[in-house]
Amino acid sequence: METKLHVIRNPTPHKQMFLLPAEWEAAVAGWVDWLTTGGAPRTTIRTRRGHVRATARRLHSLAPDDVTTTQLVYLFGRQQWSNEHRRGLRTSLVAFYTWAIANNLAAFNPANGLPGVPESKPHPRPAPDRIWKQLLLAANARERIMARLACEVGLRRAEVARVHTRDLIEDFDGWSLIVNGKGSKQRVIPIPDDLAVEIQRGPGGHTIGRGRDGYLFPGNDNGHLSPAWVGTLIGDLMPDGWSMHKLRHRFATRAYAGSRNLRAVQEALGHASVATTERYTAVSGNEVRAAVLAAQNGNSAA
Repeated sequence: METKLHVIRNPTPHKQMFLLPAEWEAAVAGWVDWLTTGGAPRTTIRTRRGHVRATARRLHSLAPDDVTTTQLVYLFGRQQWSNEHRRGLRTSLVAFYTWAIANNLAAFNPANGLPGVPESKPHPRPAPDRIWKQLLLAANARERIMARLACEVGLRRAEVARVHTRDLIEDFDGWSLIVNGKGSKQRVIPIPDDLAVEIQRGPGGHTIGRGRDGYLFPGNDNGHLSPAWVGTLIGDLMPDGWSMHKLRHRFATRAYAGSRNLRAVQEALGHASVATTERYTAVSGNEVRAAVLAAQNGNSAA
């Protein structure tokens, strides 16, 4: 009889994280170590870990090997979750149990029995001109730079939070910004000259090159503001139902409308897949009308 793997350490949970039974704590900690060893992005690890822990808590499970497919179906069937969340949760559970089986912590993968979840139809909602103008009027110097980085450069809130003074570079074509994206992947994005000037001056008006070097938005999250706080600062300047992420939708929609180059927009947003970029770009009624008229004109010409 094979001996089950037990992780030799007591994981210290986040201060806001609930405690699970010992076998679950050890299993999740071991899986997180495995994901970290494989170079998975921190954001992905945080999401996957949260999915597995929340499932164990909701099921009142004592150990990974006492969960059944029937229990998961019952749980999923009684939650008002979006398809996007269901897909992500199912993916996390399948991955966790694949690892658990390989390490003798479970006999089978109960998540494999869950039905596949169709991908949600994209509903991009770019912030309109009215909201963008109101935001700029209400923003202070620091918030203005944050908002412009999201709306005019397409940065995620986590990427905005990590902008460093050394990330601003100048070449023959003008100013660009080195963006530290998901999974420690970097990309270089051209930025407007006036935004480069705002970044050089900084939120406090101290120009780069005069002794100021560090994060553009210093804070207590590894030296910079946390992504959550950046999102809160900008979200508070917008009406209910709108968020900083909708500024990124605005960037994607306007960038595609101006260039008609989806691959270029994908590169600017830092997406691994064009399919993801398509979910960010809204199509206006005028564009649909133009497409229909173009088809009609083409048929008439034939």
